[in-house]
Amino acid sequence: MSSAFGILLVILTILGMEGVAYVAHRWVMHGFGWFLHESHHRPRTGNWELNDLYAVIFALPSITMLLGGVQLGWPAWTAWVGAGIACYGAIYFGFHDLIVHKRLTHRYIPRSDYMKRIIQAHRLHHVVETKEGTVSFGFLWAPKPEDLKAELKRRGHQGVRAPVGTFGPV
Repeated sequence: MSSAFGILLVILTILGMEGVAYVAHRWVMHGFGWFLHESHHRPRTGNWELNDLYAVIFALPSITMLLGGVQLGWPAWTAWVGAGIACYGAIYFGFHDLIVHKRLTHRYIPRSDYMKRIIQAHRLHHVVETKEGTVSFGFLWAPKPEDLKAELKRRGHQGVRAPVGTFGPV
């Protein structure tokens, strides 16, 4: 397999992983896997949360495909796809854990409309503390924040956490 085709396969895998991530986030993490993901919709009290186990779970296909394609004689495309999955994981970590959730201190300030949009969409996802009722499940693509706010309003703000410092109706 040529390197050019392999690089194309990595790029296509990264793009395809956004669909896989959407499905996993929407129907696994906010479905039967909520018992792990719920920790991510609550304030973190330490460096780790139960949701971090998903990083291990989602790394397994990448590791398996890289190992198979490089060491076990599997077809070459498996290593390239495994590399694409790993690249998506690195992009996800950089965007989600570093930029949005600031798990490491940094001074990055989003300036592009794209970065502002996906950060705002992810924050709107996190205003909902419950398994149901949330919006925006993608990571590299997200609907307009205005559309997400309208959807939350249409749902009657189901599961939306109260603003900090609010003690209920006055």
